[in-house]
Amino acid sequence: MKRFFSLVVRITSICQLLALVVYLNLELFQIDIKTAFLNRNLEEEIYMDQPIGFVLKGQEDKVCLIKRSIYDLKQSSRAWCFRFLESIISFGLNTIFEDHFMYVEKITKQIMFLTLYVNDILLAGNNIEMIQTTKALVIVLHF
Repeated sequence: MKRFFSLVVRITSICQLLALVVYLNLELFQIDIKTAFLNRNLEEEIYMDQPIGFVLKGQEDKVCLIKRSIYDLKQSSRAWCFRFLESIISFGLNTIFEDHFMYVEKITKQIMFLTLYVNDILLAGNNIEMIQTTKALVIVLHF
């Protein structure tokens, strides 16, 4: 089993993609997933101290069980990674062997590339409908 903790495409892959965009006159879109690390299910049991200002009188010694990911939690990136990989493969995109965070979909003369750098996505392709469909699927993935 591969162990991914942060979704990071290689910088050389981004440079190659941008060169392809220019050379093949592809459409290019960028998506920033602002809530990528929030509300993902956690596999581990994680406890934290009660937040300051929310401690109940008489229950100061209790802790909180975290059921979903939150920012600044090491497992948040991992939870997002597994959710994204599971979903992107179900969309029909294939991983490029040399870079596990660059995906491609090719149907006859139509092609689309998707790269992922933590919570930023680059979409490039020659079919605007394919790109719009993928954008919609990626947006649905986060809610």
